[in-house]
Amino acid sequence: MLESVLLSLIEALKQLSYFGVILALTFEFVPAELVLPLVGYWVYQGDMNLYLAILAGTVGGVCGPLTLYGLGRYGGRPLVLKYGKYFLVKEKEIDAADRFFNKYGSGVAFFGRFIPGVRTAISFPCGMAKMNVWLFSIYTFVAMLPVTAIYVYLGYKLGPKWKEVGPIVSQYMQPIGIGIVVLIALFFIIKYVRNKQVGQS
Repeated sequence: MLESVLLSLIEALKQLSYFGVILALTFEFVPAELVLPLVGYWVYQGDMNLYLAILAGTVGGVCGPLTLYGLGRYGGRPLVLKYGKYFLVKEKEIDAADRFFNKYGSGVAFFGRFIPGVRTAISFPCGMAKMNVWLFSIYTFVAMLPVTAIYVYLGYKLGPKWKEVGPIVSQYMQPIGIGIVVLIALFFIIKYVRNKQVGQS
């Protein structure tokens, strides 16, 4: 029922072409996993250009997190906890994102996008910490570009079977997320060891 309502909304926004794609992704309650494969299907139908669709999807993928960033920056934690549910973000996800940000710093605006349970909520602590908005936007754009490209391209290649894209991508996102966490951990271990060696010399 909810999916059919969301699909009707996305289809209506199609009338606005690429701007409609950006607008659809600005609403965080509209899952990108639903929008982007459908956009790929529109490319398959010849209604959109593949590269412009990916660009619009990526820009929309930055606008959505910016709204959550703004809520965190100007509303603080009480407002985030109060209104986070309207963006389909639970308190435990906010807490997890908060811990992740405190541990790894501003780089999570990039890395956090690949980690389930953190990717949406990570914008809140970035805002609450008053991270530079341009840096946040650049990190988010760079992280969203490959993800958007994968979803749109698969939607384009699968055509009428575009709804199969979500399950296909999700099974690979978790291993990618785990790999990124491992790389982050290795980075900080190496950094810690090097700092310790410098301190001893």
